[in-house]
Amino acid sequence: MGIVYRSRKKIGPLVLNFTENGYSSWSLKIGRWSWNSKTRAHRVDLPGPLSWKQDKSRSR
Repeated sequence: MGIVYRSRKKIGPLVLNFTENGYSSWSLKIGRWSWNSKTRAHRVDLPGPLSWKQDKSRSR
């Protein structure tokens, strides 16, 4: 397993994700809810270290 470069740039509720190859995806985070453009998954942060995720494949 090698070292992987990842970077995030936050602009208000919009988060831009970058890897060593450049732009990767964008995310929208409002409160505890977030959505990622690459995985098209919804995520809700729950209390503590828990979170709930709904994948695009399961939402249909």
